[in-house]
Amino acid sequence: MSEGVRVAFVQQGRACASLGSAFMGRLMPLIGERLGENTTVGARCLAWQGDVGPSGQSVPLRLAGALHALVLDGSAPGLAAVYPPHSASDYKLWAAVEDALQAREARILTWLDRAPQTNEVRRAAAVIAGLWWALGEIGVRPVVLSEMGASAGLNLALDRYCVAVNGSDYGPADPAIVLTPEWRGHKRPDPHPITVKDRSGVDLAPLDPANPSDRLRLLAYIWPDQPDRLARTRAAIAVASVRPDAGDAAPWLARRLSKPRLGALHVVYTTIAAQYFPDATRKAIAETLQDAGMAASAEAPLLHLSMEADGSEPGAGLTATLWSGGAPRQARLGRAHFHVDWIEWFPEAAERSFFPLLES
Repeated sequence: MSEGVRVAFVQQGRACASLGSAFMGRLMPLIGERLGENTTVGARCLAWQGDVGPSGQSVPLRLAGALHALVLDGSAPGLAAVYPPHSASDYKLWAAVEDALQAREARILTWLDRAPQTNEVRRAAAVIAGLWWALGEIGVRPVVLSEMGASAGLNLALDRYCVAVNGSDYGPADPAIVLTPEWRGHKRPDPHPITVKDRSGVDLAPLDPANPSDRLRLLAYIWPDQPDRLARTRAAIAVASVRPDAGDAAPWLARRLSKPRLGALHVVYTTIAAQYFPDATRKAIAETLQDAGMAASAEAPLLHLSMEADGSEPGAGLTATLWSGGAPRQARLGRAHFHVDWIEWFPEAAERSFFPLLES
């Protein structure tokens, strides 16, 4: 299996480079080329079975996160000396990596046991834009947030974030973060005030922003040469107030939608998460949403927002289904960069009925 693992490192490097990390674009293939069975960590990685790439068990990112964690908490000063913002030759970079693989073997092996986990805060901008669209359709009112695949729940605090549109910031007067996606296309969303009445999220393995080890995990999977993402995530952690529930999203959502939320728009959303749900979970979620949508009314509307890979390029598709009594309104709102560097905003009614959870 070792050749497949080496290929996965190369592929991961290309993916990282395409998302703006030149350092990871260099580090990943370097590890793929030079990793050997002379270290316990190397032997384990090279013997890994199954789908080891980004759509599977993400072995390269598991190792990358373990190494970055050593840099962030000061456990490997030699590695930190060759990580951004410093520069080093391939020879020195690999030497420091190999030293860390040996000196911090037990800790790295523990990190390899768990899948990577991120909580990209900029994805909140896509959710906020979708909320603006829905509030424009049905009138401004409080919202109830239900996020599936919420990780540490950082995007449940979206009412603490501003989004810049046409040179102006829209959101709270004292935002924790100002999100500045590049708006592409000829249209821009019409901003509306967002007041959150209730918020909750779910994840199979939720992270607690108040827990130091979980905070380190969130930061370690951000690429080392992207300090702006690190700063944004730290700012979001500082204002996080909700720890997501642990469990499968389907029964959790059924409980969340068991009673109508009168006077509020209930928003159910995912951002690059649905693709990881088992087929049975996605099917159950779709059925729950359809049943709840049929029971929705003008006094208790329901919105399903999705930012998910859909097989098209560039980026991910932004879609919405809004139930407020009668037939649902479905729209393709646009597309977004996977880390939401940009949003291409072109809301238009869908030509056919669709359900992103079942199409992901």
